[in-house]
Amino acid sequence: MMFLSLLLVSSTLWLPGAVLADGVGLQLSGDYYISGLFPLHNTDADVSGQPYLGDCKEGLSNKHGYHLLQALRFAVEEINNGTTSPDLLPGVTLGYDTYDTCSRPASTLATLGLLEQQGNRSQPSHRRAVAVVGPDSSSYSFTPAAALGAYLVPQISYEASNELLSNKYLYPAFFRTIPSDKNQVHAMIQILARFNWTWIALLGSDNEYGLQGMQSLSELASDYGVCVAYKGVIPAYSEDTKERMKDMVQNIIKTKVNTIVVFSSKRIVSGFFPVIIEQNITDKVWIGTEDWSVATLVSGIPGIRSIGTVLGVSVKSSALSGFSEFEEQSLSLLNKSQGSNVTNIQSASCLQNTDLLTMASQNYPLLSYDLISSFNVYKAVYAIAHALHETLGCSAGGCQPVEVNPWQVWKMLKTIRFSIRNTSVYFDENGDPPTGYDIVTWVWVGDDWALRVVGDYSPDPPALTIDSAQIPWWTGGMVPESLCSPECPEGHRKLMTGQHKCCFDCMACPAATFLNKTGETGCQSCELEEWSEAASEVCVARTLVYLPWEHPLAIALLLLLAATLLLTLGTALLFLLHLGTPVVKSAGGKTCLLMLLSLTAASSSTLCHFDHPSALGCLLKQPLYVFSITVCLSCIAVRALQVVCIFKWSSKLPRSYETWSKNHGPEVVIAVVSALELLVSVLRVALDPPRPSQDHDFYFDKTVEECSKTMSAGAFTELIYVSALSILCFCLSYMGKDLPANYNEAKCVTFSLMMYMLSWISFFTFYSINREVYSMAMHVGAILVSVLGILGGYFLPKVYIILIKPQMNTTAHFQNCIQMYTMTKE
Repeated sequence: MMFLSLLLVSSTLWLPGAVLADGVGLQLSGDYYISGLFPLHNTDADVSGQPYLGDCKEGLSNKHGYHLLQALRFAVEEINNGTTSPDLLPGVTLGYDTYDTCSRPASTLATLGLLEQQGNRSQPSHRRAVAVVGPDSSSYSFTPAAALGAYLVPQISYEASNELLSNKYLYPAFFRTIPSDKNQVHAMIQILARFNWTWIALLGSDNEYGLQGMQSLSELASDYGVCVAYKGVIPAYSEDTKERMKDMVQNIIKTKVNTIVVFSSKRIVSGFFPVIIEQNITDKVWIGTEDWSVATLVSGIPGIRSIGTVLGVSVKSSALSGFSEFEEQSLSLLNKSQGSNVTNIQSASCLQNTDLLTMASQNYPLLSYDLISSFNVYKAVYAIAHALHETLGCSAGGCQPVEVNPWQVWKMLKTIRFSIRNTSVYFDENGDPPTGYDIVTWVWVGDDWALRVVGDYSPDPPALTIDSAQIPWWTGGMVPESLCSPECPEGHRKLMTGQHKCCFDCMACPAATFLNKTGETGCQSCELEEWSEAASEVCVARTLVYLPWEHPLAIALLLLLAATLLLTLGTALLFLLHLGTPVVKSAGGKTCLLMLLSLTAASSSTLCHFDHPSALGCLLKQPLYVFSITVCLSCIAVRALQVVCIFKWSSKLPRSYETWSKNHGPEVVIAVVSALELLVSVLRVALDPPRPSQDHDFYFDKTVEECSKTMSAGAFTELIYVSALSILCFCLSYMGKDLPANYNEAKCVTFSLMMYMLSWISFFTFYSINREVYSMAMHVGAILVSVLGILGGYFLPKVYIILIKPQMNTTAHFQNCIQMYTMTKE
């Protein structure tokens, strides 16, 4: 069906003065033939109304195509002469037929000629081509690849890189010596990533090569954080499309991109750059494909030097020694044979009538771009020769001259592997070579253009190396930027401002979060033991808040604790030595020793507040103090009650007080009140025990080391109990304000309790707003002040009498005070 459709197309082609007869153009007789498709001329075949094909000779000579053709002739001559590999095809010669694919219709017409050979059984099989080399572009390759693939005629292209041609279901017999555009796209993306060019314009030629490459690069760009600000398709140049090109240029200007990726064939982009130059687009970075970035057709455009820096990919190649000399010698050889072929050339096919002598006489310079593609042609011819070597069973003694069908060569091409000029040649399952790319840049020395290799790209595994110092940046040395928004500094997240992820505002990360990666849109929370200020790129360890032994405040408090213990124990010893004296008896007698012992225990509880909290310290810290102070306050309350009962209620309740007193009522009350508090503390510790904990919530930059359950229900119950007992003590003491001086302790007790209450009110107020070392020190201070308050208000006046006023510590003095109180009441 495809063959019939191509014949239908051929019937509509307008061929003025030309037929598809056997030409006597660029041919060489041989035992086995190779067909070559080369662009020896460039013609404009876009004529409206019908498919059109003019004589290729009417077009402009293509010096690049000339070198490609010479590369085929050079390789065939080497093989036939056994210059490099005498055992490759011994006793067998290769011949060739070449076609001038000056346009797409010319490529189609050449394909029809090749199909006619395969379908014409009247022609001897050895005159049919066993393989085809070419054509030069992807756009021209799809038709022959599909048509020849139906006959399994192997086709090896030297410049067609479109990755769709790797599809073996559609193009089973297609091979190439140039890498697939899939690798080229990856190389171009790696270049963009290497220089952080994330805001680009993407242009592609209006053909399969450009459209497919542009689509592949566009799909891959987002994976590398590259945003395509503008995407445009470059049409073939004409007066009708010039305005479209100008609109494209204006759109590029509006996007404010500095890097432009052009995935185009050299033919189409050569018509676009003059518009760029006309619109005065300068100071840009242009990234080109292997097809145009190394092509003199583009670099030779007048004024193109002004567009900026050009980076491109170029297929790797090896030195093709002897090729330049071959071209020089071919001029004299062609000159000798020209006379006998004049008549034949005049009547040759429009695709095979090129005057090669005239082209050779132009002495076209052999540039690096020409050498690269010529080496690809060279490898293709040798690949066919190696496939024939296997098919013919060649050895040092010769080859078996048997009929060879194209499908046999196709079968062998899939398995061959050889090395030529230090280059390994083989094809993978898709017919693609393992070739990488050189990264090249344009260099101008005066008006002379040259290519400079500045890096390379290897596809397996993907790796890009590039020396930016070798690139002549239009900025004068600095790598140009191409960004929609500059990268956010570390500690700032991106806030998207449009449809492109490359356009954003930067927002500082809040405290307790960080961001040390560029390109992120969310801040990361710090670990529980860490903190950070706003706009931080890292978290730092929180400061641990506790009261170490060596802290100056701790040392001062320890000295105060030592003084407090010294006072309480000294007072207890003094009271023990004067236990039978009136002053000690009036203060409570042996009960005073219990009070002083409880005050000593309460003071000692402060030792649980220093250094890191411990399990034992958390269990003892509050219960020990609360229980000890409860014992002391209950003793003060009972003592105050006794005094009030004796002097005020004895006449009203004579027998009740006497019975209460004789039956150890005071001791029972003290025991019961203390036991209730002890029960609350034990239940609290048993049911909800406090443990060492770290508070990470009060401060964002500090960790408070404390005991847990500080404000639990059990802790509040203890505090309420002690507070109620304190108020009771205050009330009972106040009731005895008018008693005899030796028994009137209201002022002292009131002072003691006021000191006690104020110290704790101050502490809780400060604790609610501050948890640092000063708060912990204040907690210890509140305990010691409350102890010293009771010690100073209740016991020190009596110590003063014992030590300084012993005359007041007599029975007579106390009886005299009682009599004076009685007389006053009467």
